[in-house]
Amino acid sequence: MGDALTRIWSWAWRLLLGALILLLLLPVLVPPFLDRTYYRGPVSSHFDGQRFFNPDGEPNTGDGRKRSPIAIALRLRALEDKAPWPAHVATLPGHPAAVTDPNRMVATWIGHSTVLVQAGGINILTDPIYSQKAGPWQRFGPTRVRDPGIAFEDLPHIDVVLVSHNHWDHLDLSTLKRLWERDRPLIVTSLGNDTILRDAGIPAEARDWGGRVRVPTFGRGANGTAAPPIEVIVERVHHWGSRWIKDRNRALWSGFTVTLPGGNLFFSGDTGAGDGSWPIEAAKDGPYRLALIPIGAFEPRDIMGPSHIDPVEAVDVFTKLGAAHALAVHWGTFKLSSEGIDAPPNLLRATLAKRGIAADRFRAMEVGVNWDVPPLR
Repeated sequence: MGDALTRIWSWAWRLLLGALILLLLLPVLVPPFLDRTYYRGPVSSHFDGQRFFNPDGEPNTGDGRKRSPIAIALRLRALEDKAPWPAHVATLPGHPAAVTDPNRMVATWIGHSTVLVQAGGINILTDPIYSQKAGPWQRFGPTRVRDPGIAFEDLPHIDVVLVSHNHWDHLDLSTLKRLWERDRPLIVTSLGNDTILRDAGIPAEARDWGGRVRVPTFGRGANGTAAPPIEVIVERVHHWGSRWIKDRNRALWSGFTVTLPGGNLFFSGDTGAGDGSWPIEAAKDGPYRLALIPIGAFEPRDIMGPSHIDPVEAVDVFTKLGAAHALAVHWGTFKLSSEGIDAPPNLLRATLAKRGIAADRFRAMEVGVNWDVPPLR
């Protein structure tokens, strides 16, 4: 009996050791089969012919050391217990506003980086994700803790969708398929992401930084006048892209300006601060009535800092953009980092108070709440 148990334990340890070795080798063995070339084009200030890069410095290098995805995951897991999140946050379901005046702007945070903006006679949706998991095949990755603020079925007809980059929590193919099949919206993204969408049967317009896409409008402006032209401008931000590790930076990341009557909309997608120049550049496409700025997934700073601004830096971005108002996004929905669920809005409010900025100018709101954004003065 003793010899049999010894043999069983011996085989068990061998299997465990083999599984561990396989896990450690996965980043080396598997990624070559997962690399994709999403874009082909000329070399530019941010494209070397194979991959995109930030002209103001490469993200996730920090002190110059390359960190493996496994090392990062293990570090975040070790910090997770220091700021545990609830399994679910109870929220009241919201409903879209009835907007008929093209000069009115109503913004509703649906969760994470998904915002419904109703303005200029059109309905805009940013980085839509309704999936319960932010990861491959809706089986892997962080689980949603806040339900969407507006149920998918209650969304109004969506005219424009902005997709900032190809990370799973921003380019959610399941949601985008549902939107395309239901509404046939104009989907605008940056270079290379259209390949991912097209492979899933979803047409999209892709542009480089500085590129523009005209939004078809068929409505009327105030007092029966012709509706003013609306454009989406693809803006430079500081981030990176990947869906399968090996395909890192094969597609471009971006923010967006949407030109609207009564003041423009800015959506940054995900971004780090970089050298601080990108919001100054984007400010030239204002004036901005509303900016959608991320405040979450910022700890620990040595890992998250290069590609995710924290609430203090978010206020810097808000100031540099010269926006009249801002709505905080990218927090409280999926646990992507080590800070507590309420840390981003708490630090945002403290930073605004310290700098003498009225709290109602940069809001961290609950999902499903309709915000009638004041007009520009």
